[in-house]
Amino acid sequence: MNTDTGRATADDPSAFARPGPRETPPAPPVRVRLALPTDAPAIAAVHQASRQATMPYLPPQRRTHEEVTRWIREIVLPQSHTLVAVRGAELLGYAALQGELLEQLYLRPDVRRTGIGSLLLAEARRYRPDGLYLHVFQLNTAARAFYAHHGFRVVAANDGSANMENLPDLTLRWTPAPGSIPPRGTP
Repeated sequence: MNTDTGRATADDPSAFARPGPRETPPAPPVRVRLALPTDAPAIAAVHQASRQATMPYLPPQRRTHEEVTRWIREIVLPQSHTLVAVRGAELLGYAALQGELLEQLYLRPDVRRTGIGSLLLAEARRYRPDGLYLHVFQLNTAARAFYAHHGFRVVAANDGSANMENLPDLTLRWTPAPGSIPPRGTP
């Protein structure tokens, strides 16, 4: 660059370079926290979107977003230990535990296979270090593979008479190996 005129010259080819794309700041980290009553609408949206995207064999949803939000706020949150995965203000997924039963684990469809389900499951395991069990539809091969990858084993099969969808399901159980899960509060 010619410093007298402020113009680029052939003597300084870097002066002709286009500025690079602006780097976007990194996304905030994903963290898991206890759900709050104010999370109910976002949890309901995750629940509905996830079921629609991952379980196309289910009948069409009959409940409105408001009805599902009310169910989350009045039933799920008071009766369950509910964890949410968040990135900044965005709610990405949730898990609801009732004792040793992992009643629900749902993610926004756009964040599946990014480690968020594993993060929620790891936190659920820390809350229930003696083991967890869950029910999964036999048709839900992706969920079955996810849980098998995380050490869950089939302990029972059902013909569908025990669930409101009347679809055959499996009961899966995870029991930790001795010393495999650190106690809550340890790094």
